[in-house]
Amino acid sequence: MKQKRKISEIIVVGAGAAGMTAAIFAARAGADVLVLEHMETAGKKILATGNGKCNYTNSRQGVENYYGDDPAFVLQIMERFSFTDTLSFFEEIGIYPREKDGYYYPASGQASSVREVLLTELGRLDVKIIYNCAIRSIEKQNDLFCLETKSGNFYSKACLMATGGCAAKKTGSDGSGFLYLKKMGHHVIPVVPALVQLQGKGAFFKEIAGIRAEAMIKLYIDDHPILAERGELQLTDFGISGIPVFQLSRFAARALNESKKVYVQIDFSPELAKEELRELLIRRYNREGISANQALVGMYNRKLIPLFLRLADIEETVEAAKVSRKQLSRLVKVIREFHVDITGTKKFDAAQTTAGGVDTTEINNATLESRLVSGLYFAGEMIDIDGRCGGYNLQWAWSSGCVAGRSAAEKIREKI
Repeated sequence: MKQKRKISEIIVVGAGAAGMTAAIFAARAGADVLVLEHMETAGKKILATGNGKCNYTNSRQGVENYYGDDPAFVLQIMERFSFTDTLSFFEEIGIYPREKDGYYYPASGQASSVREVLLTELGRLDVKIIYNCAIRSIEKQNDLFCLETKSGNFYSKACLMATGGCAAKKTGSDGSGFLYLKKMGHHVIPVVPALVQLQGKGAFFKEIAGIRAEAMIKLYIDDHPILAERGELQLTDFGISGIPVFQLSRFAARALNESKKVYVQIDFSPELAKEELRELLIRRYNREGISANQALVGMYNRKLIPLFLRLADIEETVEAAKVSRKQLSRLVKVIREFHVDITGTKKFDAAQTTAGGVDTTEINNATLESRLVSGLYFAGEMIDIDGRCGGYNLQWAWSSGCVAGRSAAEKIREKI
């Protein structure tokens, strides 16, 4: 006698931040939910967020903190599950918040706490997770989804895709989910690394590697200014890093992918106006008995000074008072408009997230259901939405997960 196949109401593919949230809210809405995860455990990527402390949201919400071909796509989703809803949800399941300058962390100081409370809630709701479940294909057969895996075939009335983008492959985000969606007719905006270090052209990087400096970084694409970010810049042997670089990186990565010219200008004295810096340097270089090099000590990192002077065509050992006003003008330009040609980004394994994903024009912006395939839903990094550094990508995971999970459950309840 042929065994009757088990049909779940909702299958969530991916047990990351968005997938676990989606499963929780679908189960809370009364749906029978099964989660399939191809890694050996859930939420591995959560453990790396916020340097292991998990900056899980930010009080400064707004569309300006999100990117994609249509950033406004986030608005309805954020209305249905907001920043305050996020705080309430996590306090309910066990996370006591600790806030610093609008950034929210678990009071435990451990990202593992966030993963643990999500898993605990899934267990409380009797949501089953099947691990090491590698998917081979996803097809819609009449009114059911058939997910063929190495562990057998699984069937569901709704399928919710939350497999992540391509960032941090070792945590499970390998981009495989996009392959199944393309076969179902969806268009995927090219996926590139985001919140990632930028590689620069210049032999000088090896001599200044390891320096951290407060700076303003302006990104140019095909000679057009795109965005400027201020913060702690980290200089490496391959290029530039640090939070302000991460904030610019998705635009640089996209432009490089399109073979455009990309460069940055670094202002190493962002607290001073151009004329203020010029007057300050004139005063410092008027001192008798010191060299051109010594005149900059105390203003800039010791390793930067020889490079600045070389680029301004000033001898390090020449008397400071003998440096001409024309040379000082060149020095001001070097310090305030330090030019770096960007040749690439670090690869996906170094990225915190990805830019690109399923085209939002093909997704209902109120329910996150596919406009092409009934019963197919999306959450998290799979959608062409990415956020700034500072808890925004996790906020998107929670919000999109909640809305997709609830919507899938509501649609199933309507059919009963």
